[in-house]
Amino acid sequence: MRGKRETMLSAKKLSRYIPDKWAKTEVLKNDAEIKKHLPLTQILSESGLREMLGKWRMVYVKPTRGSRGRGVMRVEAIEGKEAGRSARSYAYQLGEKRLTFGTYKAMYRSILSQVKGNAYLVQKGIQLLKHKGRPFDIRLVVQQAPRGGWEATATVGRVAHPRKIVTNGSEGGTIYPTAYLLKSYADRVKLNGMLKQMDQLGVRTAKRLHRSYPGIVEIGLDLALDRQLKPWILEVNTVPDPCPFALLEDQSMLRKIVRYGKAYGKTYRLRCKKAKRGL
Repeated sequence: MRGKRETMLSAKKLSRYIPDKWAKTEVLKNDAEIKKHLPLTQILSESGLREMLGKWRMVYVKPTRGSRGRGVMRVEAIEGKEAGRSARSYAYQLGEKRLTFGTYKAMYRSILSQVKGNAYLVQKGIQLLKHKGRPFDIRLVVQQAPRGGWEATATVGRVAHPRKIVTNGSEGGTIYPTAYLLKSYADRVKLNGMLKQMDQLGVRTAKRLHRSYPGIVEIGLDLALDRQLKPWILEVNTVPDPCPFALLEDQSMLRKIVRYGKAYGKTYRLRCKKAKRGL
């Protein structure tokens, strides 16, 4: 029995696909430098969500397992006035639907109806930078290099669908070159420094995850930049979709992804059905 369990654990460690967001977060928290770029995250609970909303006013609730932005909710505590007195209401958005509640308990019951007994996380909300009024984040790909080591091979900007909170192309997001989206926030020198910092963060993240999960050969980091232009790791995908890079006019990054992937036996599907091309 013991041998069988050890074999199962060994197979899990050698897997290239690590779906559990909480497990990855726990690994990354052990690196002091990476931890500075991780928004506070905990397992969803009634008291925990209430406490985080009290501190941050806006958080994201997301399934511990899942991809492409499915099931992600933005939850808010809204301060206002009613009959001349301070009043607080609550709201969450899932997909294009936004619901508002007069009490926290009513909202939490509604969230539980969406969760349906599955494990979810609560993550401190980062106010994303915007392009033409729509929030965007950055997808950074890091891969094992053919000659050894890790290398940041590609980066792209993802702008959210006008009526949605997630930036994923599968949810109707629009794809832009990263530098194009950031040029209104930083001059060339600062921009180059930001891109280098994100690359270094990505490589460090890949190395740290690989120590716990030796089967990993590539990762895709979803990075948010706050108003001080600090990068935050929203999520790490161990099977990143190269599809957004197929929509860029410059195909050099896509070719590099495919070439590096081929070196470790990976092939990619490059049909992009829902993402839109920004330029």
